[in-house]
Amino acid sequence: MEMQIPKGTFDILPYGVENWRLSSLWQYAEEIIRTVCFEYGFKEIRTPIYERTELFHRGVGDTSDIVTKEMFTFEDRGGRSISLRPEGTASAMRSFIENRLANLGSVHKFFYIGPMFRYERPQSGRYRQHHQFGVEAIGVKGPEQDAEIIDLLCQFYKRLGIQNFKVHINSVGDTESRANFRSALLEYLKPFFNELSADSRVRFEKNPLRILDSKDPEDKEIVKDAPSILDYLSNDAKTHFGSLCRLLEATHIPYQIDSKIVRGLDYYNKTVFEILTDDLGAQNTIGAGGRYDGLIPKFGGPDLPSVGFGTGLERVLQVLINQKGAPITEKKPLVYFIPMGEEAMQKCFELATKCRHEKIAAGIELNGKKIQIALQNGSQLGARFGAILGADEMAKGHIQLKNFETREQQEIPLNRLVSFLKEQSCDRFSSPC
Repeated sequence: MEMQIPKGTFDILPYGVENWRLSSLWQYAEEIIRTVCFEYGFKEIRTPIYERTELFHRGVGDTSDIVTKEMFTFEDRGGRSISLRPEGTASAMRSFIENRLANLGSVHKFFYIGPMFRYERPQSGRYRQHHQFGVEAIGVKGPEQDAEIIDLLCQFYKRLGIQNFKVHINSVGDTESRANFRSALLEYLKPFFNELSADSRVRFEKNPLRILDSKDPEDKEIVKDAPSILDYLSNDAKTHFGSLCRLLEATHIPYQIDSKIVRGLDYYNKTVFEILTDDLGAQNTIGAGGRYDGLIPKFGGPDLPSVGFGTGLERVLQVLINQKGAPITEKKPLVYFIPMGEEAMQKCFELATKCRHEKIAAGIELNGKKIQIALQNGSQLGARFGAILGADEMAKGHIQLKNFETREQQEIPLNRLVSFLKEQSCDRFSSPC
């Protein structure tokens, strides 16, 4: 039986596949993530890809689609219920509490990049194993922190090359706000109860706000004229949201208020937001997040405010490709050594190794191919130079250096080759040497 990759997963390869699955593109995105996060003061956190199932029940919420339908859950050999992580926030908060990081300062800013797992129908931009970039900011309750992470996410998209994305924001208020709005929403929905989807009828009692997040077409039509939670915000929640709007305007981030955004996880309060694009079909959300001030105490930690976001990298890279962006240049060797004979092979191996130790990317023809085939191999790898060494060159103490770009060829003394290539490497990559 032929071995095949599980449904809803994919390989990331160095070549030979559709562009968004090229490892060079993923490396490019990850470099931008790390650069932007450093500039905004966020430090990397890495957590296991599986946790105790109870962590996600308590954090994500028993009524969420993730917990009720999408988690990969199994029993380990010790009889414990384990789940592959479906999102990053619960794991990050568990780690924050367990490692007592609150004792090391009053403000903490983390980012993560890694695989998440959700059992759902695979479709464009959605996979059972997908990769997510997310941030968690802990310790600041003011709207400035909300605005900062929205700006960070927008900067990531802009530097990556994503165009024409839209920022939609809302407030789901605090406990007082939601209690008032819940009553009004239930009153509105009662006449439509039998027309709601099966999922929404379950949510009617448990968490009616989640009905606003339903993807069912009939549910969407029903809630179109539902009351707005913005009309039920407490003074504190209203002040917070107003300040956020002013901060976004001051930093020139165009936004649209969308009172139907509630997000699909139970832990959100006050600020929620989504980033949308028209270049991904029906699944048009590429990033989302919000505030979850009461989440850490749910896990037994200190009562600290927190806010964050997550963005699926598969979706983002597919948008980039669809917009004909992705100005990616693969990292290529500067030189490709072509030995002609056993003695030359030993010398080329020595020179290639020395180049690499001097941080010069170098390849070498190890299969002893004919010179024309070897030159083709070096050119296909994208090397600038082909370094040809045979018996005559060794006797003279020189090596033939062919420039694949200009077709020019020159002799370089063997004892000067590495220093010459180092100068060329500085010119090529504009880096200090």
